[in-house]
Amino acid sequence: MAEATLLYESVIATSDDMDELGKRFANVLEAGDLVILIGPLGAGKTTFTRGVGSSLDVEGNVSSPTFVIARTHKRTDSLEAPLVHVDAYRLGSPQELDDLDIPFEKSIVLVEWGKGLTEGISENWIEIEFERDHSGQTEERTVKIVGFGERWKEVSF
Repeated sequence: MAEATLLYESVIATSDDMDELGKRFANVLEAGDLVILIGPLGAGKTTFTRGVGSSLDVEGNVSSPTFVIARTHKRTDSLEAPLVHVDAYRLGSPQELDDLDIPFEKSIVLVEWGKGLTEGISENWIEIEFERDHSGQTEERTVKIVGFGERWKEVSF
C-alpha cells in the first residue's frame, strides 16, 4: 500500500463551510486524480462535491448520483478534465465499478462509498473521511484528508 500523508484535518461548522472546503480542495485537483469519500449518510460528501464542482466550473448542478451510480460533469472549458461523481453504494465489487468504463486517467473522479472498491485503480489517491455527531445537537463535521502515493507528498491546501 502507498504511503499515507495527512493533508488536512479540521472541524467544519456548517454546510456552507463544507462547500467552501470543497472549493479550496478543487484547486489541487487535476486529470487522473481519484478521491474516495468515506462517511455515513448526511455527513457532507455530496455538499463537499458540490463545492468541488463549483470551483471546477462544471456545467449544471452537482447532485448525488445515487440512482444513476455515476454522473459526468463537463467543465465550461471543454478542454479541462471532467468531474466524474460516483455513488458506489449499490456496487458489489471492483468489477462493477470497472464496468462503468470511467476514464480515470482523463477525469477527476470522486467516489462516494468507494472504500474497498477502488484499490488498484491508481497508485495515487485521496481518502476523505467525514464524521458527524449523531446526537442532532450540532451541524459540525470532522473532515480528515489523507493522500496516498507520491502525487500527494508535497501537496498542501
